[in-house]
Amino acid sequence: MGFKEDYLFWGTIRELSAHYDYRMITVTENHQEIWLESDTNKEFPVIRLIRHDLDWANWLKRDMERTLQNGERIRQKLYKKPINILSIYVSKFAPVDDHEFSFQAASYKKTKVNTFIFSCETSQQSLQNLEHVLKNPLSIQVLQEDEIDEEKVLVLKKEAISESVKKAKAEQKVFQHANKPFFTYIFMAIQIAVFILMEFNGGSTNSNTLIEFGAKYSPLIMQGEWWRFFTPMIVHIGFFHLLMNTFSLYLIGAEVERIYGNARFLFIYVFAGFAGTLGSFIMTPNLSAGASGAIFGCFGALLYFGIVYPKLFMRSMGSSVFVLIIINLIYGFSVSGIDNAGHIGGLIGGFLAAGVVHLPKNKNLLRRLVFLFGTVILTYILLQYGFNHQNSSETNDKTMAMLAQKYMDDEKTAKAEDMLINYVGENPNAPVSLFMLGNLALDKKDIYKARDYYEKSIAVDPDLHQAHYNLALVQMSLGAYDQAKEQAQMATELAPKNKSYAKLLKKVEAQL
Repeated sequence: MGFKEDYLFWGTIRELSAHYDYRMITVTENHQEIWLESDTNKEFPVIRLIRHDLDWANWLKRDMERTLQNGERIRQKLYKKPINILSIYVSKFAPVDDHEFSFQAASYKKTKVNTFIFSCETSQQSLQNLEHVLKNPLSIQVLQEDEIDEEKVLVLKKEAISESVKKAKAEQKVFQHANKPFFTYIFMAIQIAVFILMEFNGGSTNSNTLIEFGAKYSPLIMQGEWWRFFTPMIVHIGFFHLLMNTFSLYLIGAEVERIYGNARFLFIYVFAGFAGTLGSFIMTPNLSAGASGAIFGCFGALLYFGIVYPKLFMRSMGSSVFVLIIINLIYGFSVSGIDNAGHIGGLIGGFLAAGVVHLPKNKNLLRRLVFLFGTVILTYILLQYGFNHQNSSETNDKTMAMLAQKYMDDEKTAKAEDMLINYVGENPNAPVSLFMLGNLALDKKDIYKARDYYEKSIAVDPDLHQAHYNLALVQMSLGAYDQAKEQAQMATELAPKNKSYAKLLKKVEAQL
């Protein structure tokens, strides 16, 4: 009846599962071929057992080739580096003809398969040989044929499967530390509520409304509004932006919160949002908003999970996470107007934050301390660099001009003028700020002061076509048509696609 072979087959599986951290990854319908995988065994991370009574070596050779191909597919899914697989045939006898080829390891691409024939005819010797190959003892009691019945085989089979089920349940607990993604839903609700409020207060695409509701705006951060490093994660520009980020948060954020737990997720998400804003702050003074940086931080947290549980990560989600990150980054770099610095900053921030809090029930205090100190130091350095970079002459000139324009839009013209005058007094080579002062003077009908500011602006930056155009307008109003023509020509040469410049040039020429 083959009870002895079945007994040894399931006894070996139970031993590997119960004592050597192997788990079932593939089982055929008839339960005669089972693949096991271990996170701890370096020599044979994958073992394949097949219950088959060998007859001729040709069948064995064909099966070895099939095993190589299946092993390579498993390697590509669970591993990236080369692996050794042990293929164990539990058979009553060895093949009747020559099978010396089975004693040599076979290779296919990055997979190597070592074949072992467990002959039950010489079960005691085969068991000792298998222990030598595995370099571990196996506490399998070798019974005589008449001592084994179907019930004993079923008990062994049940115990072997039970061990694998225990490991599967333990893995599921890794993904279910939090029953409900509480903070994910809270952030979704907050960003939807903020969007509705913005729509009723000027619109979510209106720059002034975005700034009022906390979007990242470097000029105001430079003025001391530090909280703008955090508030952009709940502010969105337009309905589509809100829709995409809310949907992404629902999918990715919920998964991360279940894995890390509510409190850890809150820290990861908020710090990733901060890191995304910091990345944007370093790279550009422009207005930006959105939860994308924090959501990319969730990807970063999943990558950290992949470091702690590499094989579980690759089995469950690894490929999908890598693909989504790559697609989003490629899309961000190929479409204008997307804050890629914020995305990358959030990705790194989420990874670092996950390292600081680590995973539940996995303390690893030393690693957490390394991540904590590294994160604090890196954050300090980047903040220093960001503020110093914003304080550089060119960047700060544009930043001050943007802030002045914001004050002017808010009908705080006097505040804008005082700020620009003070800044130009300390930084005379600031063409954009000088240009803005010229505009303010022109608004007050102080033509001569406007002319002086425009000329100073052009002296610092001869390529500032807006200053050439406005100076041409001033020269026209003063009746200096030759000078007006010269400035209009310069503006047209610098920005040939600007129809207003060409129109002004024709108007000036008509006066000559």
